[in-house]
Amino acid sequence: MTTLAETAGSALAGAVLSAALVLAGCASAAAATLDTVRARGHLMCGVADGPLGFSHIDERGAWTGLDVDFCAALAAAIFGRKDAVKYRPLTMAERFSALKAKEVDILARSATWTLSRDMDLGARFVGTLFHDGQGLLVRRTQGIASALELSGASVCALADGPAQQNLDEFFRQRGMRFTTVTFDKWDLAVQAYLNKRCTALSADVTTLALVRASIGGASEHLLLPEVLSKEPLGPVVRQGDEQWFGIVRWVLFALFTAEEYGVTSSNVDTARTSNLVEVRRLLGTDGDLGASLGLSREWAYHLIKQCGSYAELFERNVGMRSPLRLERLANNLWSKGGLMHAPPFR
Repeated sequence: MTTLAETAGSALAGAVLSAALVLAGCASAAAATLDTVRARGHLMCGVADGPLGFSHIDERGAWTGLDVDFCAALAAAIFGRKDAVKYRPLTMAERFSALKAKEVDILARSATWTLSRDMDLGARFVGTLFHDGQGLLVRRTQGIASALELSGASVCALADGPAQQNLDEFFRQRGMRFTTVTFDKWDLAVQAYLNKRCTALSADVTTLALVRASIGGASEHLLLPEVLSKEPLGPVVRQGDEQWFGIVRWVLFALFTAEEYGVTSSNVDTARTSNLVEVRRLLGTDGDLGASLGLSREWAYHLIKQCGSYAELFERNVGMRSPLRLERLANNLWSKGGLMHAPPFR
């Protein structure tokens, strides 16, 4: 006859065993992506086939761009080599399904971070690599310096998507009159703006920067400072792999922290003996923060040495030294009025 105490003891033992098995399963799942990547010998990075500045492949088959550089930094953190990565171009329709099917390890293709995408697609947004948003492009000869000066103006935009709604909300909230001139195709909207059928052209700031870079007399067109919507873009990983999520997230944070402390690809070797303990922790000369991620203690040193800080990634791909000539604005560090920041490395 089984006593109550024996029954309770058996139940407790079973619960402990079940919990142990669950934890073991979680630990195994958590290490799955990193183990797979290491066994393969390279990272599989999902990108878009364009645009310039984010993920662009040239006639020689070489990839460049902000999204491309982020994946190179991740590869450098894992393998100590930024070239240990292969890029797979994905369309908008297939990007999340390819990630879920494990055809890529990370999705660096521009995708706005939204609640539904973060919760319903089996994906997790790691953080923001670039803050985009709907903007307005005008001709400098019009003497317009702010969207607040556009009362009574006409604005060219795409008919489909949220562009028209964002314009309606922006002007209505400020009691300003305006007229939207919509088009089914983006090329038609651009041509109408160039033919002076409208005062301003509206789309995401990155799209407008590409237009400005591609047309003759690009210096004659001005991106107004106001942003009409929030479009945070950043790397995406699959749900259920906490270690991989942590690795990708702290690679992003390492880029921000390097810029914050003035560590660059050219001075990172001397920075290893910095008087600042945060810098020494970042570069692996004080403690071993890589152990928590399953990486070497010098993981951040490798990615900064080979790819640079966030400032270096930004400037060469989309900043004032690039064809897009974008100012930092929201993509500046928190200490400089922007939104980019990282938790402490400790």
